[in-house]
Amino acid sequence: MSKPVYRCTACFAELKQWQGQCLKCKEWGTVKEVSGSSEGRGRPSPGAANLPTYLEDLAIEQDRKVSTGSEAVDSLLGQGIPPGSVLLLSGEPGMGKSTFLLQLASRLNQMGHKGLYVSGEESLGQIRQRSERLGLLERGPLFLNTTSCDDILAVLEKSSPAVVVVDSVQTMHAGSAEGIPGSVSQVRAVSSLLVEAVKRAGIVLFLVGHVTKEGQIAGPKLLEHMVDTVLYLEGDKQHLFRIIRVVKNRFGPTSNILVLKMMDSGLQIVNDPSTFFLEARDPSLSGTALIMAREGHKSFVIEVQSLVSRSFLTMPRRTALGLDTNRLNLLLAIAEKKLSLKLGQMDIYAKIGGGLKIEEPSLDLGLTAAILSSYFDRCLPEKGVFWGEVDLNGQVRPVVGHEERLRQARMLKYRPIICPAGPGSREEDADRDLILIRNILDLPQKLFGKKP
Repeated sequence: MSKPVYRCTACFAELKQWQGQCLKCKEWGTVKEVSGSSEGRGRPSPGAANLPTYLEDLAIEQDRKVSTGSEAVDSLLGQGIPPGSVLLLSGEPGMGKSTFLLQLASRLNQMGHKGLYVSGEESLGQIRQRSERLGLLERGPLFLNTTSCDDILAVLEKSSPAVVVVDSVQTMHAGSAEGIPGSVSQVRAVSSLLVEAVKRAGIVLFLVGHVTKEGQIAGPKLLEHMVDTVLYLEGDKQHLFRIIRVVKNRFGPTSNILVLKMMDSGLQIVNDPSTFFLEARDPSLSGTALIMAREGHKSFVIEVQSLVSRSFLTMPRRTALGLDTNRLNLLLAIAEKKLSLKLGQMDIYAKIGGGLKIEEPSLDLGLTAAILSSYFDRCLPEKGVFWGEVDLNGQVRPVVGHEERLRQARMLKYRPIICPAGPGSREEDADRDLILIRNILDLPQKLFGKKP
């Protein structure tokens, strides 16, 4: 008689006896008794199909990918979507997740890829109004309003769609799991059932995920590991633009971005974001600097703004919007030490124009220049562009993508280009259009003719 086997439904670890808490993943109430014994598991008998093999002996399957009908979206995902792949789109409420997937499902349906849009948050009447406003009413996919995972699985067996959108995974519940919709057990069970079903049938699945107050995907971390691609839809609801960022992709590059613009007719792709974030900019004002930022494989120009003013508070304010406050404080300490600036009694504010959020180190040199511009109340060159990382000792270092940034700046005719020396920008090539900065001690002299 075989001994009972106990397995954790969260991490699938096997235990010799029942435990209230899994000893491996520390989850409570996830250990269940399963039939059969684990002895001999993983040791296939002679002639079994599950045998080790050499990679060179494997036959390579033809790479088949579903095109979305948009070159920009295909490039974002890795030149299309492989059948049977699972994509998770997450973002704050009101960013346009449902609108983007509704447009994408309608485009795929129009191209002959039969679609199914499942909504657990909106009624069919609400979706119809949105589809009519977006002009997608006549060429849209099938729609289903339910919060039951069993209903979705039943429809998948009957209609066999090529693309399925589930909006959202936190609203669905499975009868085989306990808890309310959105709980850890339910999200895990619903995701497992849907992923297993679409992998077996070769269906493309889009899951919409909620985010926490910290901006992380709500639910168990296992959800991100189960899917093939994780996308974040970012932006500011007070501005028109949105950015889709790829943070995980098993079938293509990561860190890619897609810039979108929210219009009355839906989300429109910004094919050339090079200067998109500089609308209505007044270069005659002090405290602003242009930075050649880079996200994924795209280089584009953004505006960083700074305001330095005398403080009447005991503790001067330090505020940063769109960038890390710690980075701002770090650069202020370096500037005060190396340039002998009296910033201790100043209120200092910094933000990225257009509501963007940028965290890459190339901001350092441009942000320092913007602070100096506001401090001396002198405007920077109208077409001058900056990038470079500032060390604690004031040294300016090159950043990733230096050659691409330099090529893009020259193509867009930005002059002068203020950056550290790096590949493609040698000392002997420096002239009035290319200013190479080794240390922030050089900035006041190069920009305003002032010595620190």
